[in-house]
Amino acid sequence: MSPTSESAHRRDVIYAQRASGELHLDLVTPAQSAPAPLIVFVHGGGWFTGDRTLCPDLSDHFCACGFAMASIDYRLSGDALFPAQLHDVRAAIRHLRMNARELGLDPARIGVWGASAGGHLAALAGLLSAVSELPGEDAADGDAAVQAVAESYGPSTLVDGDVAPGVPLPGVTSAADTPEGRLIGGDPADLPVAARDASPRYFVTSDAPPFQISHGTGDVLVHHRHSLLLYDALAEAGVEVDLYLIDGYQHGFLNPPNRSDVPSPPVMDNGRLDSEGPAPARHLSARGEERTDERTRFGFDDIGDFFTRHLGVSTDLITTTSGDNR
Repeated sequence: MSPTSESAHRRDVIYAQRASGELHLDLVTPAQSAPAPLIVFVHGGGWFTGDRTLCPDLSDHFCACGFAMASIDYRLSGDALFPAQLHDVRAAIRHLRMNARELGLDPARIGVWGASAGGHLAALAGLLSAVSELPGEDAADGDAAVQAVAESYGPSTLVDGDVAPGVPLPGVTSAADTPEGRLIGGDPADLPVAARDASPRYFVTSDAPPFQISHGTGDVLVHHRHSLLLYDALAEAGVEVDLYLIDGYQHGFLNPPNRSDVPSPPVMDNGRLDSEGPAPARHLSARGEERTDERTRFGFDDIGDFFTRHLGVSTDLITTTSGDNR
């Protein structure tokens, strides 16, 4: 992909007001006259920490190639229990779509991209984007639909027994104190309905938008089986989906360098994908009845190519790279 000229930055944009305070987003738009397709990034942090600055470089990925990029805050689990976080993601999408003309955005071409807890919320935002109003959601005008979802190393289920738990975080001594327990207000085994309601794999339908999923096979915080479960559910429903299982990569590989999702033992790969470039990976793909399983390499260009296919950018902004991520 070839970069455009100077981009425009809008920081600290208020998109919603909650009892806990204002919710903000940062927006970077490309220097072009035509309305730009938009990618909304949702940060990680176990739903209890992190903010909109815990994101890849918005100008490089992929504003420089014709996309507008937004990174959003949402209420953390210390402020509100699930589904407040999903409601906030949807509110941000609505705000950006309703103000698209003023912001230079194309309201018909919006994708969502998230990592870790943000990948979980991005998946839910995509799977439920056709629902006009969720239970408990503040009545709001506007459309929360998205046309494509990219998510990395996000939990696909909170249901006890679906996936073995990962390595506990420092100081966590009970299931209620895990990030998942904080999200829903107690041990998921004791709250099966709440756990299921917060699990993307149970909301997959044939109406879901296209998905791209990526996960490291060395991830001990969120096992890559989470992504396999979501991939299988989407493929069985007939949804276009790609899964990249990156050889040996640990959690947090989309993070900026030296920024971690959560306080943790040394099990993070913060900034690794950006610093090392495309990595060896297994690529599973489903297109209707067609399934493929092959070796490839995965990098930021693959995420950009996914959004280019499903949201589109002007063809004069894109050049074919010389096999640098294959």
